[in-house]
Amino acid sequence: MDSGRRQFLGRWGAVVTGVAAPFALPGQAFPQSHTHPDLEAGATTTAPDPQSGSGTRTGSGHERFMWLAIAQARRNPKWPFGAVIVGTRGGEVLGSGVNTGADSPLLHGEVVAMNDYVRRQGNQGWADTTLYTTGEPCSMCMSALAWANVRRVVWASSIDEIRSTDIIQIDLTAREVAAAARSFYTPQLLLGGVLAEHTNHLFREAQRLRERFPDASAV
Repeated sequence: MDSGRRQFLGRWGAVVTGVAAPFALPGQAFPQSHTHPDLEAGATTTAPDPQSGSGTRTGSGHERFMWLAIAQARRNPKWPFGAVIVGTRGGEVLGSGVNTGADSPLLHGEVVAMNDYVRRQGNQGWADTTLYTTGEPCSMCMSALAWANVRRVVWASSIDEIRSTDIIQIDLTAREVAAAARSFYTPQLLLGGVLAEHTNHLFREAQRLRERFPDASAV
């Protein structure tokens, strides 16, 4: 990572703070493809349809870490955006977080997880990590991931699905943001839809909760 990006993330990490509960686990293809490297072994295998619940060990690996992101999301039932950052080779969880946008508009789940990563690991080693998040990263979060050079990003619910639950979203997909950053950012994996049937239900439940108990909280 060049010095400019390090300074950018260093300043951001110093200003934006978030608290996340740590987890521990024992331990090239791109946009639309369902073929991708295994998280632990680095071998290329075929992932299952995320809606089917069956398939190879690779799909099970992605689902295993997405469940941890979902566990984070449940800590904020009205805004269930949870994320974990995982060591791509070892499978250890290096950072985690949930949306705390009521405290700051910057504190989306991915940002809180990135701040937790910096607190625990320092501003280094991003290229060797995979981020899992319950919702497709917005343009702010995907830009931060590009600046950090997080090369593997896996999400569950799409921006369109999230928007359908009355959560405002900037109309740019994660892949579009990544493509706009191609002069300096080359992701290895951008994969959506993992456990989406579960997170879609979570976002719909959150919508009902916000309607029943409205407040001033924002994403």
